[in-house]
Amino acid sequence: MSGQLLRKMVAEGIGTFALVFAGCGAIMVNASMGGSLGHVGVSLTFGLVVMVMIYATGHISGAHFNPAVTIAFASTGRFPWSQVPAYVASQLVAATLASSLLYWILGPVAGMGGTSTSLGMGAAVCVEVLLTFMLMFVITAVATDSRAEGAMAGLAIGGTVTLAALMGGPLTGASMNPARSLGPAIVSGSTDVLWMYLAAPVVGAVVGALVYRWTQQCEGEPPTDAAGCC
Repeated sequence: MSGQLLRKMVAEGIGTFALVFAGCGAIMVNASMGGSLGHVGVSLTFGLVVMVMIYATGHISGAHFNPAVTIAFASTGRFPWSQVPAYVASQLVAATLASSLLYWILGPVAGMGGTSTSLGMGAAVCVEVLLTFMLMFVITAVATDSRAEGAMAGLAIGGTVTLAALMGGPLTGASMNPARSLGPAIVSGSTDVLWMYLAAPVVGAVVGALVYRWTQQCEGEPPTDAAGCC
């Protein structure tokens, strides 16, 4: 393993750890403190931690923090498949470590901030696919298209996470991220519908990236890996 890839893995691990520790931790604190944060506070926490960690690590690793994002970028030729296992491993390990630390600090509260659904399975899959589609569409826009305002990437992506959490949180937990769901599920032992939170975000992210890539292409132009063809 090269030193450069190791540094990228560490950056991905730190970002994913922060996402789970702050986001899932906010759910647990809210439950422990009589709802002091509320649904809006929890949603803002997820969005804010994603935003700040993008600005902190985006120039090092690309700030994926999400196996679905990594796989989607690889599927559209924006990321080497050879590095996908290393990225996904660092994300999953970091999420599990964050959940384990939350368990030690707060105990088995609120299912460790894990994701669950109040919907039927078909509807839940649909919600997770659509939310992740929108998230990846925004990520692909600000990360790969030279016509987009790249300096606003953290704000745009963090804002999308917040909006998705506000709407989808009561329905499915608005996971959009297999690592974010896997860490709490492993620590809490609640894995009944984990397959849905592993599969649906990947589908939504891949489709979102492919659709945005299609919109990048100019009429009559062949597909290109260049960001912005017009």
